[in-house]
Amino acid sequence: MVKEAVEEAKKAAAEQTEADEKAAEETGDERDNEVESEADAATKEDAESDEIADEAEAKNSDESKSEKKIFGKKNKKDKKDEKIEELTDRLTRQMAEFDNFRKRTEKEKSQMYEIGAKDIIDKILPVVDNFERGLNGVKEEEKNDPFIQGMEMVYKQLMTTLEGVGVKPIEAVGQEFNPDFHNAVMHVEDENFGENIVAEEFQKGYMYRDSVVRHSMVKVAN
Repeated sequence: MVKEAVEEAKKAAAEQTEADEKAAEETGDERDNEVESEADAATKEDAESDEIADEAEAKNSDESKSEKKIFGKKNKKDKKDEKIEELTDRLTRQMAEFDNFRKRTEKEKSQMYEIGAKDIIDKILPVVDNFERGLNGVKEEEKNDPFIQGMEMVYKQLMTTLEGVGVKPIEAVGQEFNPDFHNAVMHVEDENFGENIVAEEFQKGYMYRDSVVRHSMVKVAN
């Protein structure tokens, strides 16, 4: 009885072991199939990704070539346009140079005219001085003489003409001494005048426009 029970237990254990091994094999086959399926799916997905990447790269390459082609056409200038730009630039430069030359020439002419005018005025001033000396030496009873009156008319006309071209006398007596306009040849102490004041004028000075033609020769007080 005991022997038969042991044999049956061994047989049952062997059957159970065989069943477990068969179940394990079936489970392993299923897992292998699943792994293979997953691997196939991953391989397929990678292939699709590679294909998409290749298409995108090809598209970008085509677009890059197209852009290069477009920009290449845009940047490339026609020889006529280049020639027109070159001539335009040259003409602009020549016009600027001519404008500068014209301004410089006008300035030089103006300076030459002013220098020439000052030179002529400087030569006329001694004539004015002689008129003034002569008229100042006329006695009161001789002022009605027609000759004296004629000389006064000539003097007035001369001074009006000089004033019309921009010549005017420099104020001196009673003014503060200014070396830009006055030439001090004598100094005197006089309580009737303030400090550094022109007390007397020996020779009248003149200006032409804004420049001095001849300084006033003066005596300065205090």
